[in-house]
Amino acid sequence: MTVSIYLHFNGNCREVFEFYRSVFGGEFALVQTFGDGPPGLGVSEDERDNIMHVSYPIGSSVLMGSDVPAAFGPPPEVGSNFAISYQTRSRQETDDLIAKISAGGTVTMQPADMFWGAYFGSCIDKFGINWMFNCELQEQQQQQQQQQQ
Repeated sequence: MTVSIYLHFNGNCREVFEFYRSVFGGEFALVQTFGDGPPGLGVSEDERDNIMHVSYPIGSSVLMGSDVPAAFGPPPEVGSNFAISYQTRSRQETDDLIAKISAGGTVTMQPADMFWGAYFGSCIDKFGINWMFNCELQEQQQQQQQQQQ
């Protein structure tokens, strides 16, 4: 289980992460644009080169980020343009944690299987903090196979 910070931007995610890389060094673990995603995301042609997901290891942590296309809602506001991303071990843990932490808040995305191979959901807690829960399904399958052996 890991906790990471996930930053959201209004079209300048690439610039921000290139700046961070110039400060801390190293390489990105993953960079995907909306053009790399599946068809039907609803992203305009001029936003297809924007960042859909970037993972950047810094020390023993990972900083992640993305741009928020106009079709996904209002542009992020500085100061609230982040989420705490929690890597769960199972679908059940994902469901349980979202149910608990969203009490008094709002579920913004019901947990579901996603095209990147994970079970994912998000919410805002009663204090206004954004949370993302991601369960890598391949990791979960490997753990189940190891437990059966």
